[in-house]
Amino acid sequence: MLELSHVHKVYRVGAFGGGRLRAVRDVSLTVEPGEVVSLIGESGSGKSTIGKMVLGLFRPSAGRITFEGTDITTIRGHAARKEYYRRVQGVFQDPFSCFNPIFKADRVFEMVRSSYFPRTSDAVWKDKVLDALATVRLDPGNVLGKYPHQLSGGQLQRLLIARALLLDIKLLVADEIISMLDASTRIDVLNLLADLKERGLGILFVTHDLSLGNYVSDKSVILRKGAIAEMGPTARVFDNPLHPYSRHLLSCVPQLHRTWAEVDAELEANPPEDVTLPTADDGESAPLIEAEENHFVGIDQG
Repeated sequence: MLELSHVHKVYRVGAFGGGRLRAVRDVSLTVEPGEVVSLIGESGSGKSTIGKMVLGLFRPSAGRITFEGTDITTIRGHAARKEYYRRVQGVFQDPFSCFNPIFKADRVFEMVRSSYFPRTSDAVWKDKVLDALATVRLDPGNVLGKYPHQLSGGQLQRLLIARALLLDIKLLVADEIISMLDASTRIDVLNLLADLKERGLGILFVTHDLSLGNYVSDKSVILRKGAIAEMGPTARVFDNPLHPYSRHLLSCVPQLHRTWAEVDAELEANPPEDVTLPTADDGESAPLIEAEENHFVGIDQG
């Protein structure tokens, strides 16, 4: 459904744009219907840039991004982009920033109606909205007719997902969507994503939290400085990490049964390996090898 092939993104930085920052380097991956693919990495690893390129907010500097066989960089004109966003939508980290504070929550749905369903009758539209709210487990009486400040972050995040579902989307880009939510609300949103996956929705899940990626995803992509360090089925990546950077990340995950003093003592006795992502002579990322079936890892070219 979604395929990224040797995608690069370079930003111009510095005075008069004279510098170059390579944010994404030679990334290739796929997302299939009913599959959750997690992009996992620290800040600056390129994961959000990849999500924004998939949403057409940024153009790749090189490579191709195709959705259902169409190169999205070739989409031109309002009508074509509108059709693309009928099938692909994004939900972002801060739900409060996605709402106009002077408009009630109903306005989110009315904007979708006016843009995509202008000829839909009031009765049909009402049923469609109620179905979308039921899918995200929201009570219409508790959210409709209220201003954003009257709703919780979890309610607002689910409202945004409901808005996307009104369009019968096939792919959802979820960029750090639960990082600002409390623990009790996080599990509700994660379980909602699992339900949507069962309905056949493809999800590109962007996160810096390893535990979340492990919980929700079918496939995990570990990013380091814009390139893929490791990629494969989540169980294999987490149970048998092959790249030093992946092992380093997993070793840093807090463990409830161990104190910080115990962890510090172990790290002092067995310091982590020097983790640098291998690069080729031309400054591009080194190619991935298939270490085991569908499990890829970046290697040093020596």
